[in-house]
Amino acid sequence: MKSPDGRQNYPHPAWLILVLSLAPTIGLGIGRFAYSLVLPDMRDSLQWSYSAAGFMNTINAVGYLAGALLASRVIRRFGLPRTVRWGTLAAVASLALCAMSGNFIVLSFARLLAGIGAAGGFVGGAALAATIAQSRPERSNFLLSLFYAGPGLGILSSGLIAPFVLQAFGPGSWWIMWWAMTLLSLVLILPLLLAPLGAATTINQATTIDFAARPVLIYLIAYFLFGAGYIAYMTFMIAYVRDGGGGAPAQSLFWSLIGISAFATPWVWRRVLALDRGGLATAIILGANAIGAALPIFGHSPVLLAISALVFGVAFFAVVGSTTAFVRFNYPPAGWPIGIAAMTISFGIGQTLGPIVVGAITDAMGSLSFALNVSAAMLALGAVLAAFQKKLVQEAATSE
Repeated sequence: MKSPDGRQNYPHPAWLILVLSLAPTIGLGIGRFAYSLVLPDMRDSLQWSYSAAGFMNTINAVGYLAGALLASRVIRRFGLPRTVRWGTLAAVASLALCAMSGNFIVLSFARLLAGIGAAGGFVGGAALAATIAQSRPERSNFLLSLFYAGPGLGILSSGLIAPFVLQAFGPGSWWIMWWAMTLLSLVLILPLLLAPLGAATTINQATTIDFAARPVLIYLIAYFLFGAGYIAYMTFMIAYVRDGGGGAPAQSLFWSLIGISAFATPWVWRRVLALDRGGLATAIILGANAIGAALPIFGHSPVLLAISALVFGVAFFAVVGSTTAFVRFNYPPAGWPIGIAAMTISFGIGQTLGPIVVGAITDAMGSLSFALNVSAAMLALGAVLAAFQKKLVQEAATSE
């Protein structure tokens, strides 16, 4: 349905974007990040080192990187809605596979599959959400930010469930937690499978444009540092809370605060995300993210950890949103899938290297504090670099 001026109208764009946000809810919020909640029990039960534990997020990131590399081709072949749905279904299947075996190779494959599926759901979903948001230009930044609240729902729901499942069933119950996450994801995916997403596709998927990395190289490096820096915090903070004496309630509260803070993202960063000034918006938000990651360095105080979770969470999801806004401001709609994919690839390389490097540092130093120091430093450096990214000048770019 079109308005008299020819602009595509979408029924309930906020509702459609919220439904789309279920893709990263499952693929990222649960598929990737719930691993942090079960990592301590898996490491103890399966006798893993920190390096082995970090490898599980590294292989997940490898899958995410592979999915991002393939995303543009898959989208052109199958379309945005199918890419989102099939990617999210693959992420659900990976959760069930994690529950079926303690074999390191099987679990590695499951984490790889989770990454591939999450990338398809995220890249396709972000491009589709950006398209839908354009139907309401005056609210486009707010609408787009709703998509990035999705992982927060996954983090919140898993944080309210996983620690208490593990406490109720005792040591070695990590596989029960994975079944619980599988059932949760099966419920969450239903609206995504049933919603009329096909009607929302306006990007010409047969059209391709060239993507030049050089004009945005400094921005890509900044996003790479974000990928490498954030993952240490999200992988090992539950272990840090537990090592400081935090039981299931403390772990649940900390993780839930990260998830809750995501719901404030659309309002907290609305004006910042509207800044069409190169990498400035990303620099501001990434700086706040670095502050949140640095706070645990100063101790295990519950108040300090709570503030850290809130600050990190509200900025973390907005950093990802700012990159989609950057692509939307600087590239034509036909270039959004490949632009978002390029950003995701840079991010994916960073988060591929981050967990295993940080795990090795922790094994060598014997303390997670060193890992958190490295994490915060990389985020801060990324913020500085993003500030130097200028707005692209090209006739084809549009922000309508």
